[in-house]
Amino acid sequence: MLHQHKAKIDLPQDGFALANNRSARLRKSAKPCVILNPSAGLAGDTAAVVTQLKRLEPAVIRLTRKAGDAERFAREALRNHYEWIITAGGDGTLNEVVNGVASWVHPVCLGMVPLGTGNDFARSLNLPLSVPENIGLLLSRKTRPIDIVRVRSSRRTRYFVNVSAGGFSEVVDEELTPQIKQTWGPLAYLRSAAAALPKLHGYRAHIEFDKKEVLQVDIYNIIVANGRFVAGGLPIAPNADPGDGLLDVVLIPTHPAAKVALVAAEILLGKHLNSNAVEFRRAKTIAVRSRPAMWFNVDGEPVGTTPAIFEVVPRALNFVVPE
Repeated sequence: MLHQHKAKIDLPQDGFALANNRSARLRKSAKPCVILNPSAGLAGDTAAVVTQLKRLEPAVIRLTRKAGDAERFAREALRNHYEWIITAGGDGTLNEVVNGVASWVHPVCLGMVPLGTGNDFARSLNLPLSVPENIGLLLSRKTRPIDIVRVRSSRRTRYFVNVSAGGFSEVVDEELTPQIKQTWGPLAYLRSAAAALPKLHGYRAHIEFDKKEVLQVDIYNIIVANGRFVAGGLPIAPNADPGDGLLDVVLIPTHPAAKVALVAAEILLGKHLNSNAVEFRRAKTIAVRSRPAMWFNVDGEPVGTTPAIFEVVPRALNFVVPE
């Protein structure tokens, strides 16, 4: 059962400086700080990657060794007055860097060399997946403003650029082992969703959009997306634009297991938004409460449980993108 009515929710004022509204180029004299995760899935020979990254004439290359290093290095880079930061790693490394720069009062420029196994946000920006091609792109220094998302959960506040998921996604992620990814390739998500079906349980959710619309709905899953892809290229929000100032919200209400399996197959093809088994909204802010409490992750990292508030921070960063 789904009900709608009007409601209000108080949200904090945005403290970010806005990035430029138009595409721009970094100054030729700007020297990047490069943050490299040598453990990223596609990093391979670290020395070889470092050699390629030196084509960017970086001021410094920092290598992460443990969780939290990239976030700390990003903060230090800003304190040292670097104009832009390049992250060489996967979506998790990028998420740490975003959180490292999130409280900075001036617009920050980021670039990325995607070295992860998923590289989902890189796909949303149409970045090439080879290191040499990305080096060439970064040398062009052309940027565009992108949004980031602030999420305040029951436990803490974090930021993300790609996707946050709660509910059913957590169970699927548990089933999505490296062995399944390797064996099933593009069908790994569908295989893991099928394995997760016996563990499904619903949530009674209260969801508010932009202080106006409210849904009371029984759901298995909620996706709050700024980017288009998850799980190594799965088009969970196929029309999302990380620079449009809006979040794409995908809800999967409770259905019989067979119908949920069908929705999983439609997600694989990017056709689920046309399904009557899915609820879709766009909004600047989303507030979620649920019974029982629902865990969320952001860009693959656990962030906490409901109640949770998501709000887009428009044009918060400049990001180096293809011409």
